[in-house]
Amino acid sequence: MESKPEKTRILFLCTGNACRSQMAEGLTRHLKGDLMDAYSAGVEPHGVDPRAVKAMAEIGIDISRQASKHVDTLGGIEFDFVVTLCDQAQQGCPFFPAKTRVLHVGFDDPPKLAAGSRSEEEAMAHYRRVRDEIKRFVQELPRVLMEEQQNK
Repeated sequence: MESKPEKTRILFLCTGNACRSQMAEGLTRHLKGDLMDAYSAGVEPHGVDPRAVKAMAEIGIDISRQASKHVDTLGGIEFDFVVTLCDQAQQGCPFFPAKTRVLHVGFDDPPKLAAGSRSEEEAMAHYRRVRDEIKRFVQELPRVLMEEQQNK
């Protein structure tokens, strides 16, 4: 009997683990769950953003049960890749073992962009745009990770 190859373990790291990293985790589980085990965490977690949950539900992905967590709580997991999604997480990224490849792929911060919105619809437009950008990135996994690593 043939054994299945081990899935690639990927951690999406952001400051608050509230929006971008939660979206990336949900999208990766949904689109690449057969190839990858996805996780998300933050360096200063502060709860899952309700608008992120809403934006993901609009495309049929439920992240409402995902929890915001600190990166230190995942210390027992050996990741193949850590992808920082914001500049602050990139700068504050903790040390990972040498075999872990750490890459930065930045995305705009929907809560920050939505702060000046005049309506809920206008605010959600920012979340949808970033969600769709993250989705395009996730659709290219794991190929894009290998290319990024080779370009370093």
